[in-house]
Parts: sequence; C-alpha cells; structure tokens
Amino acid sequence: MLVAGCATAPLDEAGSLSSYSDLAAADGLVTKTKLRVNKDAVLAAKTVRLVPATFSDAARRDGVSDAQRALVANAVNRSLCAGLSERFEVVSASDPADLTVHAVITHMTVTDPNAVAATKVASVAKSFLLPGVPVPTPRLPIGLGTLSIEAEARARNGTQDAAMVWGRGANALSGSARVSNVGDAYELANAFGEDFSKLMVTGESPFKSLSGPPSAERLQSWAGGAPKYAACEVFGREQGVTGLVSG
Repeated sequence: MLVAGCATAPLDEAGSLSSYSDLAAADGLVTKTKLRVNKDAVLAAKTVRLVPATFSDAARRDGVSDAQRALVANAVNRSLCAGLSERFEVVSASDPADLTVHAVITHMTVTDPNAVAATKVASVAKSFLLPGVPVPTPRLPIGLGTLSIEAEARARNGTQDAAMVWGRGANALSGSARVSNVGDAYELANAFGEDFSKLMVTGESPFKSLSGPPSAERLQSWAGGAPKYAACEVFGREQGVTGLVSG
C-alpha cells in the first residue's frame, strides 16, 4: 500500500512479547509505533544484554534466502548494540544483565530491484544533463519495501520494562535505494535500532522530541569503527564511508 509515495507497514502483534498491555500509540513522521516504558526502571539499569533478533514464521517470505534474512536481522542487532551503548554497558548474551533486549521481525515486504535500478538509471541521466549539480532523484513510488518489528526489554525477574511494536515503509524521497529485494528492509532495520535504543536511553518515546546530534559512539559506528563494547563486535561493523559511497 502506498500513501504519498510511502509504503505502509502493519503493526500486527506476533505474540513474541511477554505482554501487550498498556501499549500506546506514539507515531513519528513516517513511523508507526505502539510502546510502553517504565522510565524509572530503565534509567536505573546499568547493564544490558542483547539476544540476537529473529524472524517470526509469518515474516519468512518466499524469494528471500536465509542469508538475506540473516543480513537484515544482523542490521537490527548492530544498530541496537551501538545505540544501547550510548548509556548502558553491553555484555555478552551469556552474561547476566539488568535488562535483556530481544527483537523479532514480524513482517517484511521485499523491495522491487527493477524499480530501484530504474531510479538509478534516471539518476545517472540527470548527472549527464546537469554535470556537477547534485540533484536528488526521487525513487519510483512502486515496489517499496517495509519492515515491522516488535521488541521488549525484560528485567532480571522477567518483568517487561519496555516494549515497542514498530512499523515503517520506505518512501520515494529518502533512502539509499539499494538494488536488492531486501535493500529497504536493511535500511529500515537500522532505523528501528535507533528508535528502540532512544526509548531505552531516555526512558521516553523516541518521537517526543527532535533528535540531537549523534554521539561519538554513533559516529564511530557509522564510520565502521570498533564498537564501544566487545559484545557488539559479534554483529560486525558498518561499511563506513566506502560503503556509503558504493551503496
């Protein structure tokens, strides 16, 4: 489904959360969410461990390989680990921690690589017509991918201290337009990690106020540098400047 050049993602409850009680709508400009957070409990926590993200059965689409699903799930993990590192000490999945975070990908609509390729052809054509003038080329508003994820943070006693059901679609005016059927899902996985991390770091909705400048840890992660905590190294590093240019 398209609304003003933007694909829409469902907010279905997949059953992976320990509770869906008290979830309240808290939408961003292009993101739909339902969330809850125990601010005092989250801000009192010092350590967090990250259980690797998984796919629900409903999100396992035909035409997407296990390797591609692993790529998207790992993007969720890497983004969460970098974001949570801004306030928490991230420990390995086998170590005890004040909070345990787990995300489940509940829905994924694939990207149409042919539509992305057509956009890139149009972009190249513009560069010939207007050499030296950086003119952004909107994507064709067809074949845009979507991603829906639900995640929670549970205390040592199993109590749910934060939860989020999140959905977002690619739009025609932004994104790196990777020529891959999981290209949009990969980008959206990073966006989810940033939103859930902000919920945990601030104890408030990530859409309550405008984001400030990225932290030093975030900048280092985006540049492909070493993560702040060794526990995040298992999820690999960003592609850095080279990846951004080639993507």
